[in-house]
Amino acid sequence: MPTLREVVDLVHGWYPPETADSWDAVGLVYGDPAASVERVMLAVDPAPEVADEAAEWGADLLVVHHPLFLKPVHGFASTTPKGRTMATLIGAGCALLTAHTNADRAVEGVSEAMAQALRLTDLQPLTDGTGSPMDKLVVFVPAAKAGHVREAIATAGAGSIGDYDNCTFSTTGEGRFRPLEGANPTIGSVGSVETVEEVRIESVLPRSRRAAVVKAMLEAHPYEQPAFDVLELADPGLGEAGVGRIGSVAETTLQHFAESVAKSLPETAHGVRVAGDPDRVVRRVAVCGGAGDFLLDTVRRTDADAYVTSDLRHHPASEFREYDGPALVDVAHWSAEWTWLPLVQAKLVAELGDTVEARVSTICTDPWKFRI
Repeated sequence: MPTLREVVDLVHGWYPPETADSWDAVGLVYGDPAASVERVMLAVDPAPEVADEAAEWGADLLVVHHPLFLKPVHGFASTTPKGRTMATLIGAGCALLTAHTNADRAVEGVSEAMAQALRLTDLQPLTDGTGSPMDKLVVFVPAAKAGHVREAIATAGAGSIGDYDNCTFSTTGEGRFRPLEGANPTIGSVGSVETVEEVRIESVLPRSRRAAVVKAMLEAHPYEQPAFDVLELADPGLGEAGVGRIGSVAETTLQHFAESVAKSLPETAHGVRVAGDPDRVVRRVAVCGGAGDFLLDTVRRTDADAYVTSDLRHHPASEFREYDGPALVDVAHWSAEWTWLPLVQAKLVAELGDTVEARVSTICTDPWKFRI
């Protein structure tokens, strides 16, 4: 059976933590990376009753969407709900892993799972994904030492592009410099202008590896003061990841579409709220799993006939409708994000086979229990 580290690495490969929003708290919350994992439970919320369910089932890992500790804490005594969750998991030897905004925007993430549950086709992100921030290192090296520097930066994490590594581009040229008093030049002498055949080496790297790669380059470079640049690269916007999704449905009316939404999502007391003409034709639909009113302006600029999301507030929704744009379909936050759980369950089983048993929590943690 796999270790916790192996399962965490797998989940992080699908939903990289570095793509989470800066305010978010994702990743491994609790657990020994060397421990074995045989049972994985999946849930939207790390609520105390979910922790009880995981412990009773004998789960070794609980994967949740919402962070247990989104805000910093100085302790988690079991006299508090969050403390009870942690105490239960620790007592059962169950690790806790969070994938939140990094899972929201990912391929096969929350919004994509929701779109698939609503049977949307031809999916595209509503906004381009930011991807993992990337840098480019450019360094000038004496030709005889270029191979040594290339090897050093590759070992430190530079030069990986898709399924390739050790990727660099090199051009030759002429470097000129004059060592001044106090210098200890590797080539040339103090006070004299020196001309050296040099190689310009370029290589991309994750921004998270910047310090490690630059350090490795400096240690491998023969000059006491190498010339180099670190360039921050713009996201080209070509990835499949991004916030929200937009796609197509078979032509229908808003009334019938809303009814199909209600049938496609887990039932809650919240139900499905709709703003728009029931007879309006719906062909194009935008979705965002979780609270989505921050995307209203973006949706208004698309060709969507309807926007399905959660937690729409009065003023943003009413002002949006004044533009006579897409209809609004407001669903329960928990229901929308629950659609991601069976997808992750299937991905775990496909990757790990019968070495791990994965189960979706049976508990509805939507806070609203009835309507009058």
